[in-house]
Amino acid sequence: MSLPDSTDLPPATGAWQAGDPPGRRQWFHPGVVRLESGAELPGVEVAFETWGTLNASRSNAVLVEHALTGDSHAAGESGPGHPSPGWWDGLIGPGKALDTDQLFVVVSNVLGGCQGTTGPASLAPDGQYWGSRFPEITVRDQVAVEVALADHLGIERWAAVLGGSMGGMRALEWAIMEPERVRALMVLASPAASSADQIAWASPQIHAILGDANWQGGDYHAAGPGKGPHVGLGVARRIAHATYRSAEELNERFGRRPQGEDDPRFAVESYLDHHANKLVRRFDAASYVLLTRSMNGHDVGRGRGGVREALQRVTARTIAVGVDSDRLYPPEQVRELAEHIPEARYAEIASPYGHDSFLIETEQVAALVKELLAD
Repeated sequence: MSLPDSTDLPPATGAWQAGDPPGRRQWFHPGVVRLESGAELPGVEVAFETWGTLNASRSNAVLVEHALTGDSHAAGESGPGHPSPGWWDGLIGPGKALDTDQLFVVVSNVLGGCQGTTGPASLAPDGQYWGSRFPEITVRDQVAVEVALADHLGIERWAAVLGGSMGGMRALEWAIMEPERVRALMVLASPAASSADQIAWASPQIHAILGDANWQGGDYHAAGPGKGPHVGLGVARRIAHATYRSAEELNERFGRRPQGEDDPRFAVESYLDHHANKLVRRFDAASYVLLTRSMNGHDVGRGRGGVREALQRVTARTIAVGVDSDRLYPPEQVRELAEHIPEARYAEIASPYGHDSFLIETEQVAALVKELLAD
């Protein structure tokens, strides 16, 4: 299988690498991180970006959590070190919903990610890529590292923690693991626990990557251009992206139109090929597998007496936000959060764009963010 709109070979990994332009990234070095599994991960680095200024009382900090293939670059233009513009640029900045004239906004790249934070594509202390040696991690491990980052920044309590999809999983875990440190919470298009249906959609994505001839057991990072598992990662992205958008949108936008007279693909196939081609140039296949598995394992009720009992621990003022056309994390899963988190409110984004609406429907999300932050 080829990537039709590619004119050159993709890299073995699209991860940010030491020596690449840092862009707006800053780094925090928590050192050795002890994981839920009992394993220890040495030499951890965390890439993060900030906007605005932390006030004297350190009470104006907001943590924004990115989704699976997101990173710390939530606002700003593309440029050296940042292949894509900020994924929530319409919400973060002076005068915007997350007003950086008033707030100190923090976004870190998740543990296990590939855009500056330690993950499989990073160099281990022995100078070799972590690759297949990188341990399995959980959403709670990811949040534990973010807790250490908050301590490093001197933030005892977040004015708000918010995120969508995988980012919503971490936001929710923050409010359960550290309830006294989260004043307000927004979870967008994210559940209390991943369902069998969601795990089923993730499974062929993982197998597409593991079945790539260039996967090499996860130790491909030193391979040359075109010799990484970009075919498998591209297939995974095609599957995932189809779940991120609604059937209504795809049918209305593409129908059964062919791509062109000399192109045998349907237009919708070309669209998915385009997104696959983009991802293999800015993401790492092993991170994709690792983070997808952590999402599959997401269950706030694990070891806490079940979901309802766990959600009762949340003390933050909460808005749980569903999307009416979301077929990946349907609204009924988000309503469950509002039903069991004390005094939480359920809100719903109306959009034809499916799961990705939390990234697209800026005006609707902005109104909810302003409501969340209102005293």
